[in-house]
Amino acid sequence: MSLFLKGTLVLVITAFFGEMVEFMINMILARELGEAGLGTYMSILPTVFLVVILSSMELPISLSKFIAEKDEKHHRGMLQYVFRFAVLTTIILLIAMIFVYMWTPLFEGIHTGIRWLILAVIPIVAFTSIIRGYFMGVQEMRKIAVANFLRKGIQLLLLVSIYQFLSFSSDTSIFIALCTLVASEAVVFIYLIQAYILNRKGKRKKGFAHDPLSKVEMRKSILSVSVPTTVLRIFHAFTHAVQPFLIKLALVHAGMGAAEANEHFGMMAGIALTIGFFPSFIAFSLLIVLIPTISEKVSAKDVEGILLHLKQVMWITFGYGVPAVVVYYLLGDYITTTFFHSVTSAYYLKLLWPYFFFHFLVLPLQAFLIGLGLVKDALLHTVWASIFSFSLIYILGSNPEFGMSGVIIGLNAGAVLSALLHYITICRELETTLWLKSLVKM
Repeated sequence: MSLFLKGTLVLVITAFFGEMVEFMINMILARELGEAGLGTYMSILPTVFLVVILSSMELPISLSKFIAEKDEKHHRGMLQYVFRFAVLTTIILLIAMIFVYMWTPLFEGIHTGIRWLILAVIPIVAFTSIIRGYFMGVQEMRKIAVANFLRKGIQLLLLVSIYQFLSFSSDTSIFIALCTLVASEAVVFIYLIQAYILNRKGKRKKGFAHDPLSKVEMRKSILSVSVPTTVLRIFHAFTHAVQPFLIKLALVHAGMGAAEANEHFGMMAGIALTIGFFPSFIAFSLLIVLIPTISEKVSAKDVEGILLHLKQVMWITFGYGVPAVVVYYLLGDYITTTFFHSVTSAYYLKLLWPYFFFHFLVLPLQAFLIGLGLVKDALLHTVWASIFSFSLIYILGSNPEFGMSGVIIGLNAGAVLSALLHYITICRELETTLWLKSLVKM
């Protein structure tokens, strides 16, 4: 079995159990927070994730790409450089967030402790990102898999322990839920830092040449990938932060009350999307493995190897994606009523099947674009797909005849467009047809 398939298998198996844990986490949150509280929680999360992206500066992607492409003699110098880089970005971001709190009403009206949580998560994510990038680059996927599972396992353990014995007001319950998320990230950081220290000690014992690149070369290697990828993720996070408010605004214009619109959004985001994205752990596993794998093959100019991986990814995605959406469509009512005691969300789950399926395709295709050096193309595709999707969400969602159905049409259309743009660009870059035939060697 190839290293690519071994790494994918390790991540997929571990991620499967992690998704089972995530499923239980969302069940607990749905029960403890209620529909209104869940809607508020889901509205806060995109903003939290935006701060996380800024903290990481997409170092896992840029560093893993560098590690995969360059000889080991360059690794130590780059690691020292990115640690200094992370310290600088952390300080800047902490100062920036303090000014944001002073000048804007961000997180006002909810638990005041959420502001402190955001500040605490910045350094944790910044330094964890470096270690993730290193292990991804050297393709030690077991450590990445353990870290991913550990994060969800710790969060579940904390949620069960706290909610089992204590009861809180709605605002405090939301704050506690976010506390468990940050605490789990801290545990992952401790695990990865000790694994990294042991790994580097082993390298020193074996002995290796140390030939660092110049600071200009290291800066160029990191920023050429990190900046456009960070912009892509920021835009993606920004659209997800705006999306809840756009959807609820459209529903209000369609004739719903604000509270009713919030509840419907909570049912879609907290229940239908939670169920629908359950198999996406496979797509995320492919994303993690593909970035260093494709980067290495691009460096070696192995076009046939890249095409082989593209075919494998397409078959894997169709192999799990098609059965998943069929199950959602046929058994949606049973799943939502059994696990979440919600009937309305089953309707949303069934209608969203294109959104789920094409999302499963978008993630690994994005990894190909990054590996091929086409990060800017991925960004443009996301921009155009989001504009198209948001336009339909507002136009159709604010129409009383469509309402939530119009919102779902907009979400589906954006996912389809994004996947098609990614796939066509990859085929063009590899000089192959849409059926992956007639490859012209570079």
